[in-house]
Amino acid sequence: MIDRATVDRILDAARIVDVVGDFVTLRKSGVNYKGLCPFHDDRNPSFMVSPSKNICHCFVCGKGGTPAGFLMEHEQMTYPEALRWLAKKYNIEIVEKELTDEERAQQSERESMFIVNEWAKDWFHNTLKNTPDGIAIGIQYFRSRGIRDDIIEKFQLGYAPQKRDALSQAAIAKGYRKEFLVKTGLCIENERGLYDRYSGRAIFPWLNVSGKVVAFGGRVLDSRTKGVAQKYVNSPDSDIYHKERELYGIFQAKKTIVKEDRVFMVEGYTDVIAMHQAGIENVVANSGTALSVFQIHLLRRFTQNITLLYDGDEAGIHAAMRGTDMLLAEGMNIKVLLLPDGDDPDSFARKHSTEELKKYIDENQTDFITFKTRLTVQHVEDPVKRSEGIGGIVQSISVIPDQILRSTYISDLSRRIGIKEQTLIAELNKKVLKNQEEKQKEREREAQRQQTGGIPQPTTVASSAPTPDEPPVYIPGEGFAEPVAPTPSVAPVVTPATQATNQIELLLLREVVRNGEEIIFDDVETDDGGKVSINVAQYIDLDLSQDELQLSQPLYQQMLSEAVAHCGEPGFKATDYFCAHRDPQVSQLAIRLAMDRHQLAGRFKMEEDEEGKKEDEKEKLRQDRIARLRLRVQHLVMDFRLHIVDQQLKRIQQQLRQAGADLQQTMQLLKEHKETKELRDMLAKRLGSDLIV
Repeated sequence: MIDRATVDRILDAARIVDVVGDFVTLRKSGVNYKGLCPFHDDRNPSFMVSPSKNICHCFVCGKGGTPAGFLMEHEQMTYPEALRWLAKKYNIEIVEKELTDEERAQQSERESMFIVNEWAKDWFHNTLKNTPDGIAIGIQYFRSRGIRDDIIEKFQLGYAPQKRDALSQAAIAKGYRKEFLVKTGLCIENERGLYDRYSGRAIFPWLNVSGKVVAFGGRVLDSRTKGVAQKYVNSPDSDIYHKERELYGIFQAKKTIVKEDRVFMVEGYTDVIAMHQAGIENVVANSGTALSVFQIHLLRRFTQNITLLYDGDEAGIHAAMRGTDMLLAEGMNIKVLLLPDGDDPDSFARKHSTEELKKYIDENQTDFITFKTRLTVQHVEDPVKRSEGIGGIVQSISVIPDQILRSTYISDLSRRIGIKEQTLIAELNKKVLKNQEEKQKEREREAQRQQTGGIPQPTTVASSAPTPDEPPVYIPGEGFAEPVAPTPSVAPVVTPATQATNQIELLLLREVVRNGEEIIFDDVETDDGGKVSINVAQYIDLDLSQDELQLSQPLYQQMLSEAVAHCGEPGFKATDYFCAHRDPQVSQLAIRLAMDRHQLAGRFKMEEDEEGKKEDEKEKLRQDRIARLRLRVQHLVMDFRLHIVDQQLKRIQQQLRQAGADLQQTMQLLKEHKETKELRDMLAKRLGSDLIV
């Protein structure tokens, strides 16, 4: 483990221009640099690199980050791998944290297993290419599947001889310990001795996202498939391999997944390989295991867009249906493509050129609503079965975390099946509430298991998949709508007013990220007669806290609170702190807010204006900038308050419509409406807008 002091030295030494310049051709643009974005097909330079902020950002696709963040995104590295890359570039010696004897033993054991697997991969590959049986049997098998030599090399395919102890004898002769041959699953030990697990099979190495060999898959050759119980044999779970956490082909696919911003999910090894050979490289397979939350999280590191590409038979349909709800619950955007009956991705890819395959995918992939509607509702006459089909689709929509997306899908479903949208919304609210209750029960069961020493099992069921906690029909800025008895006006949508509130919050947060530490009020008297200075972050927090107001998005409020906690520290820079934040959500949002193209242009102009100025002129420019900043922050805080009051007014108006004949409640609401309207008009007047209603 790299110690904290060494991490700090690496991050201090890393210069964004040096790092990005190793991968992107940059040219000077004012005080910054720009070039073609490496994360998407960029024709006009949209990738900006800021030496002063030590960050980069693309104004088209939004990707970028700190030096370590850029490497993690571009090279698909983990954080420790990025740190080691930077340490090597800047000749910084890595000082490892002293490990305990137990930690050292565990690390040594894992490293030994990786070393054994790496050797076995090379041994299988060499056996395939350079032995008589490998050439006559193994190569012939791959030739029969239409697999080219370059693809054999790319996936390091191999062959295990028929002799039951060929690998084990070769490994022992090379000095590898029997213990690790068994722990990795390469060999099986019984009372008669040590035997190879994969003898007589074609070998498919599993590489993890970092390129390390974690497991193997062995396939019986075609001539032996009849009467063989197991066509495929895979490595058992071990300290370095857990099948629910790995995806076949992820290492070979990761860069293309990022570039294309989409991943294709298929079922088997040969499907992945055939797609690569056909020119489509952003493909992975879960290879017979039920799709797990861990695998989805792995994919989400690279993209949120996934196309399920399966056979058109009953098994393929079942596989597509099985993973849909879990993918939706994890915020993935799903397309589904079932191939013509009788074809799998392997056979279909071999029959068509790259252009034909890509065209077929583009023209035939459908969103999950279309897929499920065709499968369970369309042409179904039985009312009960049709109702069950519609309920299943609404259940799938209910697990989607994004409310706007849920609302869009409900509207789309309403148009497709001819059922009133409000009827579907009512059913949706019930299901979302039920999902919340089930997740709460799961959390309680999990807490009980931990208290009793139980070990939780990996989540592979959609209903227990972790999703962001949210009320059934919560509308940002408006609070909670009634989930049990929804009215036609209750819909999981964001109104223009709440969108505006969210925009105001982002504008406030932008000032916190860019200028949080800037003092905008000097010598403010306190209750005890003292005087203090107030910076941007403190002013926003103090003003809102007077009425116990908070930013509606938890992430925004977290960033404001952190800024208030740190902005008084000597030398603290909010931009540097947030852009290099350990939470990727925080750092990505901060970089986007800090690298606004218009703000950068203004900053360049300010810096150019100050060049060559005398000290008193520079001070005047600084004071003018602080005055403008103070006015802007005050205006934004009032604007935020105005939108909050607007939302309150709308809620009162809705309650008035629902009050009916209750005179006492109506009079109370009319009084609240009058007071709230007066407050709104006062705020609007201070902002320079007269409202007449």
